[in-house]
Amino acid sequence: MILIYSDSIKTAYELAGKGKALAQELNTQVVAALIGTGSDKEAEELIQYGADKVIIAETTLQTFKVEEYTDILEKIAAENSCDTILIGSTKNGKELAPRLAAKLNAGSVTDCTNIYLKDGKVTVERFVFSGNAVAVQQFASTPRIVTVPPKTFDLPARDTGKKGDILKKKYDTGTYGSNIVKVQEMSSDSVNVEEASIIVSCGRGLKKKEDIKLLEELAAVLKATIGCSRPIAADLKWLSVDHWIGLSGHKVKPKLYVACGISGQIQHIAGMRDSNVIVAINKDPEAPIFKSADYGIVGDLYAVLPALTNAIREVIKS
Repeated sequence: MILIYSDSIKTAYELAGKGKALAQELNTQVVAALIGTGSDKEAEELIQYGADKVIIAETTLQTFKVEEYTDILEKIAAENSCDTILIGSTKNGKELAPRLAAKLNAGSVTDCTNIYLKDGKVTVERFVFSGNAVAVQQFASTPRIVTVPPKTFDLPARDTGKKGDILKKKYDTGTYGSNIVKVQEMSSDSVNVEEASIIVSCGRGLKKKEDIKLLEELAAVLKATIGCSRPIAADLKWLSVDHWIGLSGHKVKPKLYVACGISGQIQHIAGMRDSNVIVAINKDPEAPIFKSADYGIVGDLYAVLPALTNAIREVIKS
């Protein structure tokens, strides 16, 4: 059986769809786990997205705690004879997966971008060397654990008529010395680039912080979110890390990505390569960003952006 879990419910839905497709090839079923905060509505939706059974593990924990969550998933995997485990590669998921692998004596591959069956074996792909290469790996034994970043797989179509089992159960866990003393929300600009459908992003092609206004004007007409490359957020600090897109920042998958004055280093490409349509604006015709772009505009962004903004504004008016 295939077990799926993520503390992000949207990622869990994505994994349910991929788990269903893989289960059909392996001639097995999908069980999804919800721990602590799982609701009946979320359980029903997990079934509609592909799970055959959902287990809501009831716990008194008020927030994620990796030791106890690992114990719970270990027990769910054992009682359901799960040989494949898909875990959302969120911050918590990255902490959870290796602990679970150690307890189950399982192989674990992290941040996978694809999962499929080849020659009868579960095969995964993941980026290596800062996105310059793709590693293809197969598991030599079971159980096998795969972590998957959010938005790697498209949200599957919901089958509202699909039926499945929903079980609520309490699990005994070990006693651990660690305690959650305080959970404090990180200060934020209330920007969520990972959920944006259109992103206008800037790089070192900007000369000064005030020039971000050019992007904001384009973003306003496109109803887009502002993003940026690493230097803008990490070095110059013209924007907060909430806007940072790249290998060490946020990974995004918008319908439209407009890269303005971004050279296209592999660290940035790794964060936005899955965008449906990529438009690049750069005055250097040899800039690497053009190799990843669907459409390219060779020109000074200080001339291109106002013209593009006005042109789109006129189209919207007409």
